[in-house]
Amino acid sequence: MLPIENRLRHNKDFSAVYQKGIRKNTSYLALRALRHQQEPKLLLDTDNLEPHRPTRIGISISKKVSKGAVVRNRIKRQIRAALRQILPYISRGWDIVIVVKPIAQKCNYDEFLQQLEKLLAQAEVLHGYSRRSLL
Repeated sequence: MLPIENRLRHNKDFSAVYQKGIRKNTSYLALRALRHQQEPKLLLDTDNLEPHRPTRIGISISKKVSKGAVVRNRIKRQIRAALRQILPYISRGWDIVIVVKPIAQKCNYDEFLQQLEKLLAQAEVLHGYSRRSLL
């Protein structure tokens, strides 16, 4: 599991990311990402311009991927494990939704890791690591 502060859990947060966020796609996954604006009380701290809010990540997988919950849960577990490895390289202050496409049933863990790294680099969510192999 991802740490609790890094989980996107509420429907209103998912909706905000879908409506206002940027979109990036690969063959197996789609990414929606929304950068949070700094709150006025945080603007007083001019030394640290990066938001203090942690990055939150959610995974969306529909029954179009598989009718069986076992398959959908296996895919979510693999994606969460890959995200745990990439999480230290992700900039703070983002809300991210990973959308799984139906063709993703054929993926294994390494392919999910590569796809996630590619998506995050395209969206410029990774700090200091664009288009290079992290792991």
